[in-house]
Amino acid sequence: MSETDTLLDRAMADRQPAAAASSARADYEAIAEPEKKRTDRYIWGIYLLLLVVSLIELFSASSQEVTADNIYGPIIRHAQFLGIGLIIMLGLQKLHYRWIYYCTPAFVVGSIAAMVLVLLVGVNINGARRGLGFGSFVILPAEFIKLSAALGMAWILARHQLKKRNDVSTRGVCYCVALVSVCCGLLFSHGLTNTLLIMAISLSMMLIGGVSMKKFGIVVLFYAILGGGAMLYKMHGSDDKVTEQAVRIAELNKEDVAQSTGNRSDTWKGRIQRHFRLAKYNDPINNLNKQEQFSYMAQAHGGVFGVGPGNSRENARLPLAFSDYIYAIVIEECGMVTGVLVLLLFLLLLARAGRIAVRFKQTFPCLLVIGCAVYIVYQALFHMAIVSGVFPVSGQPLPLISKGGTSIIVTSVALGIMLSVSRHAAVKGDKEAIRAEMKVLPENLHSDNPSQL
Repeated sequence: MSETDTLLDRAMADRQPAAAASSARADYEAIAEPEKKRTDRYIWGIYLLLLVVSLIELFSASSQEVTADNIYGPIIRHAQFLGIGLIIMLGLQKLHYRWIYYCTPAFVVGSIAAMVLVLLVGVNINGARRGLGFGSFVILPAEFIKLSAALGMAWILARHQLKKRNDVSTRGVCYCVALVSVCCGLLFSHGLTNTLLIMAISLSMMLIGGVSMKKFGIVVLFYAILGGGAMLYKMHGSDDKVTEQAVRIAELNKEDVAQSTGNRSDTWKGRIQRHFRLAKYNDPINNLNKQEQFSYMAQAHGGVFGVGPGNSRENARLPLAFSDYIYAIVIEECGMVTGVLVLLLFLLLLARAGRIAVRFKQTFPCLLVIGCAVYIVYQALFHMAIVSGVFPVSGQPLPLISKGGTSIIVTSVALGIMLSVSRHAAVKGDKEAIRAEMKVLPENLHSDNPSQL
């Protein structure tokens, strides 16, 4: 029997007048109020501003893909994926976040299975197996894996909160570390930044999720050992050398050396060694360093206010200007001012997520909104750090702005989950809404938000 029927039947059983029955329905509507909350206008505002930047700059940065008979092809394709992402966000914000809890295990297992399939029979992109081909469309499961790590940790941490203590059980921490290790191992061949990204996401969620400092320190030590071992493997994991002839052939064909030779170890080693050279900005441009060098030139050319949309000089020769290096084109055309504004938009998204998270009564919605936010924002920060030379060269899209169907879809899913949580989760102090929320959530999620303890 529904809550409405219970309240109305009580009114009739007591032979109350019609006014009492009306009052009973009003009481139910007060309990159901979380279902009627408005959507978060701050998240939508940030999203729409990023869309404006995306549509303007993607069109300019896609000059390498433009053909004579279809000059608008790249931007039309990009707009189609943004439209699909918008539909996903609108649908998810109306869905109660408890369904995310039920779907998370299947999403995590499916993402891991897809990533294993990629490693076995995946499509080769930029020298490594990265995608699953379905006709002319290619899905990149690596994007799903990163979101899976965030959602999976929210699922685990919420289920393993210790009652009346601001801590997570040892078993729960071990499950989180195991999930992160599996995800990092599957993404290892895609670059060290993906591994570091997932580690950063997991550490942030552990801090918010109430893991004690002792357990947190042990996890950090384990990650340091794991990351150090991965770094050593990338630096010394291959004895095969790329010959000078192979480099010359790659340069003539305008290809990446790793793509033409299949050797990734020397590429990783070279990128790391070049990154820590003090004089790297003065190196002559060659096939090995042209990405970072043209990126630096684009940013220097843009200056403070930029050369104007559509006036980029480097977009035609900067490799992957439309995806891995689009932030350089943003700065070249719109200047450092716009580059800083884009950075602030992502930081505001994280700040808004934190503001929302501390209001919730339950642990799971808090971790969901934080997990999705750090997934999006950390990926953006990694992209900007790579483009500006803070991190070594690696492939990392700028969420919503870089070209890439899978990245846009997964980012839209994360934003939709944030909107769902902000709309439906009960706020601390609203006793009736909390009572209604407790009835629809599984019993193992009935734990107080650790950020409020």
